[in-house]
Amino acid sequence: MEAIQALPVGTVVAYGGPAIALGGLSLFFLRGYVNNHRNGWGSSNLPLPPEVPGVPIIGNLLQLKEKKPHNTFTKWAQTYGPVYSIKTGANKMVVLNTGDVAKEATVTRFQSISTRKLSNALRILTADKSMVAMSDYDEFHKTAKRHVLTNVLGPNAQKRHRIHRDTMIGNVVQQLHAFLKDHPFEAVNLRKIFASELFGLALKQALGKDVQSIHVEELGTTLSRDEIFKILVLDPMEGAIDVDWRDFFPYMKWFPNKSFENKIEQMHIRRLAVMKALIKEQKKRIASGEEINCYLDYLLSEAKTLSEKQIEMLLWESIIETSDTTLVTTEWAMYELAKDPERQNRLYREIQSVCGADKITEEKLCQSPYLAAVFHETLRKHSPVPIVPLRYVHEDTELGGYHIPAGSEIAINIHGCNMDNNVWEVPEEWMPERFLDRKYDSADLFKTMAFGGGKRVCAGALQASLISCTAIGRFVQEFEWRLTDGEEDNVDTLGLTTHKLHPMKAIIKSRN
Repeated sequence: MEAIQALPVGTVVAYGGPAIALGGLSLFFLRGYVNNHRNGWGSSNLPLPPEVPGVPIIGNLLQLKEKKPHNTFTKWAQTYGPVYSIKTGANKMVVLNTGDVAKEATVTRFQSISTRKLSNALRILTADKSMVAMSDYDEFHKTAKRHVLTNVLGPNAQKRHRIHRDTMIGNVVQQLHAFLKDHPFEAVNLRKIFASELFGLALKQALGKDVQSIHVEELGTTLSRDEIFKILVLDPMEGAIDVDWRDFFPYMKWFPNKSFENKIEQMHIRRLAVMKALIKEQKKRIASGEEINCYLDYLLSEAKTLSEKQIEMLLWESIIETSDTTLVTTEWAMYELAKDPERQNRLYREIQSVCGADKITEEKLCQSPYLAAVFHETLRKHSPVPIVPLRYVHEDTELGGYHIPAGSEIAINIHGCNMDNNVWEVPEEWMPERFLDRKYDSADLFKTMAFGGGKRVCAGALQASLISCTAIGRFVQEFEWRLTDGEEDNVDTLGLTTHKLHPMKAIIKSRN
């Protein structure tokens, strides 16, 4: 739903002829009538959510063509209220734009809304929900989440992997100092350095080592580290927002869309080939008797109920999620601080008062309330995942005082929740001080809904906060940051997560 590339009906007419198009329209109206009555639209004493006006057949698809639905959803909330419905082709979607109703959906009404609704692209790229974040809330989800918390993301696992995080932060700072020495008057691309080191951390946690190259027999080539990163991280993140028009008209799923299918299938095949090669290489190490504290070794010895495909997908999930969303938050935080010298200096003074001449470490984070406020305010204004992956209502329920019939899709617009004027004062402004107010519970990590809530709360919340807060603190402790001319207005975003369209460019100056 992130992009509307073509009118589905126009595609049908162009390729299938008028007869198929007319047949599809007839089927659409027939099914729409049957589904509306069967699914209970209007059968409850509670009112239905307000409906955003659209056009026949395609509904509101044309109004979402900007490819940033979270912005459009937020604008509509100002007119239609925090809960409303839209039509995306043949599908009815209820959009939630306020934190209270979002928490109602994720906690109180969870049993009615616990099933994932995936696009065709995500269905292929997740190997039909074979990963924690995109699976339904079933036994596989519970088992897989328990495994990833035990070995990678839980509190005890974070203690074991602490050395890798410290090494990563140290490497980034060292490279920044080296860049400043060699290019004292040039702007640094923080993303390029930080993304590479995050990927190295992800590989160490998943496989036990930072892989520099790998021979992939199925592809008949040896891949460099950058090529591995592209296949495992960049390509799937791009493919995840590709649109198959049949997602919006499921009764026409029989109609071919070969260009889309071939593109996504090739991404999937290449990714699995690389994962198999990486696992094969590490199995040689294990066979030699060398054991490492990593996710692969743990899964092979402890996850006896998982299939080979599921193990490949869970390993890949740990790599891509460590490599992406933490980068998004850290880069946006540094952008906001570089834009605002006064707040940057306030954070620097806090770090100095807490750490003195020592480098800030994870142990000091609990003594740094303003640093935590910077982190949470960045999550609020720049939500890494602005819309929660769609859920499917499998039984009649209610949300926000409205009747929600079975068969509806639920979109939780985190961006809209965090731009709610009824909750946040001047929400469009980046103001970390708001999180120092006593009305915010410091223990409520999920105030901004950035990590979801309820039984599906993000397993990586602890790791994300440890990495991002330590990195932000260390970058400000070591350097003064200033945006280059024109960079302040460069705030466009791209992708499934809200990456800056262009990497932040900043002039840095050593504080030593």
